[in-house]
Amino acid sequence: MSERTWLPPVGARAEFRKTVGETDVTLFAGLTGDFAPQHIDAEYMRARPEGQRVAHGALTLSLASTAASKLCADHGLTALSYGYDKVRFLAPVFLGQTVRVQYEVESVNPEKQTAYCQVRASTEDGRLCMVAVHVLYCYQD
Repeated sequence: MSERTWLPPVGARAEFRKTVGETDVTLFAGLTGDFAPQHIDAEYMRARPEGQRVAHGALTLSLASTAASKLCADHGLTALSYGYDKVRFLAPVFLGQTVRVQYEVESVNPEKQTAYCQVRASTEDGRLCMVAVHVLYCYQD
């Protein structure tokens, strides 16, 4: 059998940027049912150490999916997410901040048709706000 060519090359990269706004947080709260005050209640958060509302961690993580899709499109790949490992939220994302997701293939396993990708998200001030390893299952159409 010939070498599987539907895996991304190690070192392949993609990047995605998004300014997280009011609409993003409101819609995400509605989709998930997570109406915790740290996300939707500005008055509540003014009295907290952060001083303002923060985006849902899962919303920040979801931006990694867009970076993964971009990488797949750039390399003509079809993939499904097998999930995220080692997810850590290192700093809050405040409404109005731009999040930059850097996505890089660290290793591949041809036998399992999987790629392991490092995800690093940071805000425009350079603060690292989230890290994870994304596992992709890649297959040939």
